[in-house]
Amino acid sequence: MDLLRPYLIPLTHSLPLPLVRLGHSLLGPACYTQLLLHLDIRPSSPCFSLAVSKLLGLGIIALASVVKVPQILKLARARSAAGVSILACALETAAYLVTLAYSARQGFPFTSYGETALIAVQDLVVCALVVGYGGLMPGGGGLLAAGVGVAGVVWALMYSRLVDGGVLKGLQAMAGVVGVASKVPQIWTVWREGGTGQLSAFGVFTYLMGSLSRIFTTLQEVDDPLILYGFVAGFALNAVLAAQMVYYWRSPATAGHAAELVGEKPSEMASAAAVGSGSRSTGVEKPKGKGPSTRRRG
Repeated sequence: MDLLRPYLIPLTHSLPLPLVRLGHSLLGPACYTQLLLHLDIRPSSPCFSLAVSKLLGLGIIALASVVKVPQILKLARARSAAGVSILACALETAAYLVTLAYSARQGFPFTSYGETALIAVQDLVVCALVVGYGGLMPGGGGLLAAGVGVAGVVWALMYSRLVDGGVLKGLQAMAGVVGVASKVPQIWTVWREGGTGQLSAFGVFTYLMGSLSRIFTTLQEVDDPLILYGFVAGFALNAVLAAQMVYYWRSPATAGHAAELVGEKPSEMASAAAVGSGSRSTGVEKPKGKGPSTRRRG
């Protein structure tokens, strides 16, 4: 860095004004000066940790904009909600809405909670698909009423005249518990069905890494144990769900995670596998053993 500093400093001093303002808003004037103007990038510096936290936060927010899209597409293509818990979806959405309102009203940096808004919107779509494909559809009027109700709840939570700070803090404490508890029905559903069904592997592993990153960003930017404990507990249950995803990867009750990751339809991969196995058949049927590929728990 010492060798490059004489060449980089003129560039960092001539950044466009919008980028300078963005850097000041993210890092603060002191850290902006140290990291960008002086190029003093020491890993032991608090400014370095803050910069890493900001980058992680922005990455989480960017990823959150599409984290539920594979799940939505998987449900829509299969026209089935097998393996996806509506209770888990509803609890997670409620927890995110409360956390969004609490973090905004507390004045926390947007990089420490911005993904909650994006995931909550996608969760509403997932819940609607699970309701529809799970045979629980209340009709167009019922969905419209539910949507209006959700919007009303968010609006009320954002205004202190309707929900004061003490009440909102209590709701956030409950939201942390609800957010963690939202993973339990999904874990139970996977265990009961002996497979992950239409559950998105991309979403599960992204949640695992996101919750781990959020522990770091919360320690750096947010001095609030309610938020921190929620992420720690969420990471633990996300790890359980990720372990289930790996364990049941080849289960018949699991709808083609490999197809999801490479962009092929499960039916096409199944046909190709059937042709391949047929061409290699020896005419001798091997006994089937029990394991995650054949087990179904009731």
